[in-house]
Amino acid sequence: MKVNRSVPPATLVPVLVYPDVRAAVAFLTAAFGFVERTRIGEDHRAQMAVGADGAVIVADVGGDRRVPQPGGHSHLIRVRVEDVDAAFARARDHGVVVLEAPVDRSYGERDCTLEDPAGHRWQLAEAMADVAPEDFGCETVSPWPAYQPADPWPRGGGRP
Repeated sequence: MKVNRSVPPATLVPVLVYPDVRAAVAFLTAAFGFVERTRIGEDHRAQMAVGADGAVIVADVGGDRRVPQPGGHSHLIRVRVEDVDAAFARARDHGVVVLEAPVDRSYGERDCTLEDPAGHRWQLAEAMADVAPEDFGCETVSPWPAYQPADPWPRGGGRP
């Protein structure tokens, strides 16, 4: 993939619409620790770094771009963190709406679900254990490249 210093380097970059770009950048920085990388006009857009390899673009309202509407949601952004309890406390201290406090999941994650002032839903998640998808009723179709166990088919004794 070609490199372009004008855009975030992540493969997948959500573009989230906020009624006030500068207020959103301030909130995402304070509540979640995101880092503003590029400002496009004072109120048009901002590119933000999320952790070591993630990104999000904050966009203004305009044209067909709208913020989420009360009574439902169209998306949830999942952010992997080192310490979900600390990340939850930080976000809560900055005014997120807590939809679900941190909880341990059977698939080895501890996560919480939050809503920011514009109605975007965020799920902060921490890995607590390395659990095979098959251990909780799922099927590995193709292992993630970052996780390649020595024997990717340990239950079947070889390739299907």
